[in-house]
Amino acid sequence: MAGNIMNPPINGSLAKLQSLNGLFAIYKKQGPTSADVLNTLKETLLKEAGVQNPNPRKRKKQSLKMGHGGTLDSAASGVLVVGVGNGTKMLSTMLAGSKKYVAVGELGKATDTLDAGGIVTAEKDFEHITRLDLEDKLKTFTGNIMQVPPLYSALKKDGQRLSVLLKKGHKVEAKPARPVTVYNLSLQEFKPPLFTLDIECGGGFYVRSLVDDLGKALSSCAHVKELIRTKQGQFTLEEHALHEEQWTLEHILRSLQPCSDSEQGMDCTKAAEADT
Repeated sequence: MAGNIMNPPINGSLAKLQSLNGLFAIYKKQGPTSADVLNTLKETLLKEAGVQNPNPRKRKKQSLKMGHGGTLDSAASGVLVVGVGNGTKMLSTMLAGSKKYVAVGELGKATDTLDAGGIVTAEKDFEHITRLDLEDKLKTFTGNIMQVPPLYSALKKDGQRLSVLLKKGHKVEAKPARPVTVYNLSLQEFKPPLFTLDIECGGGFYVRSLVDDLGKALSSCAHVKELIRTKQGQFTLEEHALHEEQWTLEHILRSLQPCSDSEQGMDCTKAAEADT
């Protein structure tokens, strides 16, 4: 009972915030983790609703139920779909649905994390690679393919993320290759050592693994220099993603995709698996 004494009285704004059920999209900038961005969003909304010193990381008796579907790496930016209230039960569909990315890869350097934030582990020549070579290799990575997830990822072993275990100095074995789907894959720009890809893929797909595998297939190596998610499910970066200055109750009410009765009855799935 003592915990309830500390709760502030619920005002109109907070009640309206807590009554939200559905999905909406926000823009995640490069740098913070997806979890950090979600906590900042919750804190911003709770402060607007008049909650003093909100603690968005406190899971028990939290005053605002919110989650995200499909983790974006810290170094990535773009669309992050958020579920609020019973909308959190719909997040599993965001993991399984189609996503679009724009990825800038850099030939000639491999890193331990497969992106620009990692330590360089290999350097190889890339001058022999032509635009036609790259375009030809892309065909082998289109359709239903097998892909080994990166070691540095949100996938878990014994309840802990592989990336966390690696940072603690633990030895981590690569997860086995698993089936993923690439609907469309095209080369937009080729200015060696940089190249830009447009990617449309299904759930569980890692762009970092694609670029790493592509570098190896071209008898060189490569890593992701920049990654932007431009679409997740029905949410696009241009039309739907709310930027930080738009993280208000008014803007969310305008853009919220409400739950249907059937969706509100779905099993709640924790959407924590990364796709980048």
